Amino acid sequence: MHFFRFKILSLMVLPLILACAFSVKAQEPVTAQRPEMGDEEDIPALLRHLPDWESKRDSAVFFTEPGKFFEFFRDRRIINEIEFIPGTEAVYAKYGEGELLIVEYSTPQVSASIDESILAAAGTVDDGYVYRRIGNYNVFVFDPPDTVAAARLLDQIKYEKVVIWPYGDPKPFFAREREFIVGTTNLFISTVLFILTFLGSAGIVGVILGVLYFRAGNRRRASMVAFSDAGGLTRLNLDGLTPDIPVKYMLKE
Repeated sequence: MHFFRFKILSLMVLPLILACAFSVKAQEPVTAQRPEMGDEEDIPALLRHLPDWESKRDSAVFFTEPGKFFEFFRDRRIINEIEFIPGTEAVYAKYGEGELLIVEYSTPQVSASIDESILAAAGTVDDGYVYRRIGNYNVFVFDPPDTVAAARLLDQIKYEKVVIWPYGDPKPFFAREREFIVGTTNLFISTVLFILTFLGSAGIVGVILGVLYFRAGNRRRASMVAFSDAGGLTRLNLDGLTPDIPVKYMLKE
């Protein structure tokens, strides 16, 4: 009998305990994802694009899930115009100029579409914000003291696309390729210049030696005494029939 009473009491109390537990869990604040700050490589690239990001690395809030993102900004009606599609990232940080929110999309087309929706809703929603699209970033400054301060904060944001190479960073390969091309080009130019210089030098030396040899021959012939058996005249063997006179038969003085 006591066993059945205990069982009935347990069935009545257990739903109350579960209801209280769920209500307490629902009242807990939403904790957004904070990036691990162990190594520099583990810091999300979007967080690095915050103004003075090193001072905000421990307090910035990083979002990759739509549920946590919309729950965190549930009091900002303009955020309802944002589509948090897969691949979207966002980062939130507080500054003296206001609360900064950067939402990054993977393509400029999506970012432009969200930009049109935000600008269309700007006249109907007054959340006290300043908005600007920077590249693929859709950026908000909530609760700024004035538009000048918000613009000054927005001017510090530079859009930088992160490119991931599947086989590693190709910069060393491109550097070696450039060195090879430059070295090969210099070798080719040096070889051509050497050949042209050698040929030019050989031509100049040949011309100089030829002129010297020709002049030496002329001087040698000019110093020779011509022999003639025709009274100082040159005998012409026009018919080609007169045989050559051997030297041993010539008259000697």
